[in-house]
Formats: sequence, structure tokens, C-alpha cells
Amino acid sequence: MTTTRTGTTSAVDMPTPHTRERVVHAVRGFPMLGTLTLVVAAGTALAIVGANIWGAAGVALFVAGVLLFLGGLVLLAGLTAVAPGEARVVQILGRYTGTLRADGLQWVNPIASRMRVSTRIRNHETDVAKVNDADGNPIEIAAVVVWQVQDTAQALFEVDDFVEFVAIQTETAVRHIANSYPYDTHGADALSLRDNAEEITEKLSTEVGARVASAGVTVIESRITHLAYAPEIAQAMLRRQQAGAVVAARQRIVEGAVGMVEMALGRLAEHDIVELDEERKAAMVSNLLVVLVGDRDTQPVVNAGSLY
Repeated sequence: MTTTRTGTTSAVDMPTPHTRERVVHAVRGFPMLGTLTLVVAAGTALAIVGANIWGAAGVALFVAGVLLFLGGLVLLAGLTAVAPGEARVVQILGRYTGTLRADGLQWVNPIASRMRVSTRIRNHETDVAKVNDADGNPIEIAAVVVWQVQDTAQALFEVDDFVEFVAIQTETAVRHIANSYPYDTHGADALSLRDNAEEITEKLSTEVGARVASAGVTVIESRITHLAYAPEIAQAMLRRQQAGAVVAARQRIVEGAVGMVEMALGRLAEHDIVELDEERKAAMVSNLLVVLVGDRDTQPVVNAGSLY
């Protein structure tokens, strides 16, 4: 396996599969069951009749009946029941001959081995892994991947255990995605694990799908289920986030306060309520900003003397 890195993503080049699924030609099971039941019954009857007849004719009938009976039993072993949501991979003397996907009773070569493969939709949730993000900060991350077997031949013959293969490749992809992007960009115009969940999970699905495609598995969806800073830096990062939130809130408050002061001075001048020189305008602006921006209630001082 080779990995070609492009920016912060990588294209996984897995080996080309040597086996592809194909449909095996099977006989309808219930007509075959009825026919073989008649063959077994006929063989039993011939054996009984031959056993009751003396001479060469009786021996011939008995032998023919036994052979017919045994042949019917051997052929009955070829009946195969396929349940909905599963397939049977047929292999004759080590050679892959095809896959039974149609549910119901079918008949194939009785000497063939028929391995059951589930084609139902499954999900795999990774354990919480501690990794370093692109900035080197230790984080905890876990994800769930919804997948399904698409090619039963590849699932059985290209890897040892396709379920374990999906689990290992999913964990590898999750760790690689976590290493490729920062947890938080703190306002920068770049992808981050916390702020761009949709884009990150799409890239995760693409990478997992590329890794497990050679095993005949298709990825339906993937989601990050757990994302947090590691405990040793969680408190420091929390204080950093709180400080950023306080700064952003103060910025909004100051912007609003300046607008209100500007509006107050404009209204006073527009309606000619009071004439203020530059010094008193500065004092008024200062007092209004203290009232509007302060995080505590102000204590007013009533001037009972002159206007100023």
C-alpha cells in the first residue's frame, strides 16, 4: 500500500482486487426438492422389492435401489437456503464459482462449499483515541462508520477477516484525519475539527471508503461521535476559549456603546437641548461609556447646583 499526500489529505492506493463477485447459476430449490424426494422414495422401493426377489434380478433391483437412494441423498445435500440480507459464496474444490444472492431455497453442486456472508448494513464505532491534532495539541476523538458488504468475493478472498479489516482501517483513517487538521483555528479561515464537522466527516468517509474498497466494502456514512481536548490541556484550552468569548463580547459592547453615545450627542445637537463645549462633550462621553460598558451597576451622583 502506498499513500500519496496532497495538502492535508491523502489518497490511499490499495492493491487491485484479484477476485470479483459473479452470480452462480443455481437451480430452483423446491422443484429440485420434490424431484429428489421422489428419487429417494423410488430407490427405497426398488431396494425393498429387490430384497424380496430371489435370484440375479432381485440382486440387480436391490443394488439399483440402493444406488438410487444414496444418489438422491447426496444430491439433496446441494439444497441451500439463503435468508434475506445474506449471500452464499460457492466454492468447488478451492475454486470460486459464484455467489448466491437471491433469497429462498436453491440447489447447487452438492460437493461445493457454501460460505455465509452477511450483506446487511452494519456500523462500527471506534474507541476514544488520544492523538495530536495538526497543531500538536493532544485531543480525544472517536467516530462511527456505517458500512455494508458490496462484493462478497472480495470480502472473503482479498483479506483474512473483513470485519476486523474495516475496524483497523477505520481507526487508522480517524487518526490520520485528526493529525491533518487542528482542533480549532481560533477564527482563521481554515478547516478545523470543531467548526467544520460536515467537511471533516465527508473527508473521513472518503478516506475510509478508499481504504476498505479492496475488501469489497462500501462506506455509507461516517460521523465523529466524540471530540475534545485531552484532560491534561482541557482546562487551559477552556480558559483560552472563555477569554476569547469575553473579548468578543466586550468588543460588541464597546461597538454598541459608541453607537449609543454618538446617537445621544447627535440628538442633543439636533434638538438644541443643551450646548456643550468640547471639554464637556468629552466628560459626557466618558460618563456614558462608563455606564454602558461597565460590568457593574453605576452609582449616580446628582448635581443639585448649577447646570455644570
